[in-house]
Amino acid sequence: MKSKILALAIVCFLVSCTKSTKTNETTAVADTTAAAAFKPADFEEQLVYNRAVEAVIWGMPAVNSELMHESLIKVKGDYNQVVYWSGLISSKNQTLTPNPDVIYINPFFDTRQGPVVLEIPAAEGVSSLTGSLDDAWQTAIEDIGPAGVDKGKGGKYLILPPNYKGAVPFGYIPMPSATYTGYAILRSNLTNGSPGDIKRAVEYGRKVKIYPFAEADSPAETTFVDLIDASFGNTIPYNFHFFEVLNQFVQREPWLQRDLVMIDQLKTIGIEKGKVFQADARRQEILNAAIKDAHKWIDKKYEKIFTPPFYEGTSWALPASQDVVKAIMSNYLAPNIYPVDERAISYSMAYFSAKKLGTGQFYLMSIKDNKGQQFDGSKLYKLHLPAKVPVKLYWSVTAYDRETHALIPGMKYSSRASTSPGLQKNADGSVDIYFGATAPEGKESNWVPTDPKRKFELLARFYGPEKGFFDKTWKMGDVEEVK
Repeated sequence: MKSKILALAIVCFLVSCTKSTKTNETTAVADTTAAAAFKPADFEEQLVYNRAVEAVIWGMPAVNSELMHESLIKVKGDYNQVVYWSGLISSKNQTLTPNPDVIYINPFFDTRQGPVVLEIPAAEGVSSLTGSLDDAWQTAIEDIGPAGVDKGKGGKYLILPPNYKGAVPFGYIPMPSATYTGYAILRSNLTNGSPGDIKRAVEYGRKVKIYPFAEADSPAETTFVDLIDASFGNTIPYNFHFFEVLNQFVQREPWLQRDLVMIDQLKTIGIEKGKVFQADARRQEILNAAIKDAHKWIDKKYEKIFTPPFYEGTSWALPASQDVVKAIMSNYLAPNIYPVDERAISYSMAYFSAKKLGTGQFYLMSIKDNKGQQFDGSKLYKLHLPAKVPVKLYWSVTAYDRETHALIPGMKYSSRASTSPGLQKNADGSVDIYFGATAPEGKESNWVPTDPKRKFELLARFYGPEKGFFDKTWKMGDVEEVK
């Protein structure tokens, strides 16, 4: 325990010492908060500031998740219901780096009243689900569908509350959750993106069911909330609201053994289980200063996460460190690592985690072209995809706003995929995708629009990746500016 206290003291000291060296660094993210540097009146204020910075970094996946709950309430949804989109999403969906080339089926669960059943249909021909069940910390409990534990046969997943001691009846797949609440991100996959294909994927996705286990003998019909025309999002608010959302999470969810050291950290800034979170004007000023600087630090670290790249000599990389992947896949039981800093980076720009990343899907992200310059929405770029992309299902490339990590508002569409109707292929089967404010002549079907006034980033998805993808016998090059 003494060593933990000493470690915390060192962390707080380092945060305060390094703060002055980082405030003058430039970042790619616009700073919309006050420009004046925080100046503590005394050591107590410095301690509040330091611990608020640590709270932002530690609490990022929790706040990310809780923001979706906030959006759920705003659209008059609730836990133990399914939110879905009856078509491809638009930029009204402001979640972090969502997939605009699937039909989303997202059940949200709450086990405070007991276990909850999530029924997954068996795969039917081309109809299948790719996804995972995550707790409220967005730690994957298990993967679902053909690439998951049911292997495409479907089944009844029994989501168990923390420390559940009851028996699991025969025929159920136990899903022990470390938190009371959580969600599943399920993607009903498309084949060609036609209206009929979308209708098929929606109808198949609506076969998912969620209900309390106590009502398993005669469950009520599952409530589906269609968000096709609704605003829904979880982009991170780098202001006082972040701490309000973190408090909501702390009040509802149990403390995990791995996080007990944060109890006093949060108490210092005013967040304590069982008590009302209150902050006077000066405390809010300190917390706003802390999250502003935490934001700058996270964004600088985000730029460095692309090293080393997935393909040598390119800017494409998995937007999560190997330690984060290892920690999540082991439910944070891997010895000698708890990558809180790197986890914050990943959950500042994405949500959801897979239990076995690379089985159902894989992701590669890029924020720079082949010259090392950040993507500028006023310029035109080209990405060349060699023929025969090694995937069983589909590939896609999506453009997101560099600052918010969400879909670029107001665009007709946000991506191109192997399932995009009318996609043009070259004579050798390869594909060229263009990104920019204006489509190149004759290439509209292969073009992704961008905002000429903002920077953007790209995320490539590979669903059902095959051996050739990981062997890198197939390689995707960097994006190049078209002069």
